[in-house]
Amino acid sequence: MPDAIAPDGSEVYFRVLDASRASLVEIVLGPGGTSRPVRHRTVEEVWYFLRGSGEVWRRSPGTSSAETIRVAAGDVVVIPTGCDFQFRASGDEELRFLCFTVPPWPGEEEAVAVSDGGLGEPTV
Repeated sequence: MPDAIAPDGSEVYFRVLDASRASLVEIVLGPGGTSRPVRHRTVEEVWYFLRGSGEVWRRSPGTSSAETIRVAAGDVVVIPTGCDFQFRASGDEELRFLCFTVPPWPGEEEAVAVSDGGLGEPTV
């Protein structure tokens, strides 16, 4: 049972919440799942992929410049502050990654829904 559901629809498992300047959670997206596209107001994230494979779409703040990155276990992706993003689990295995957030996650109001993502309709 997840500790929370992220604004993008993925499952959140708390790992480190008592640090003063960062937080660490584990994120899980089910097989074939596609997250809702969002952007963060004030935090930057570093994602370290543990299991599965998939894609991460991100668009630089204030531009139409976007990229889609294929990811698998051992890969690292940075989600800069203000960057629109969406992610998808490929195949029949869940996508699982550690998410290091600086400063610590401030709460639900941090995430802003984005009307268009680069990976299609969300499934969560």
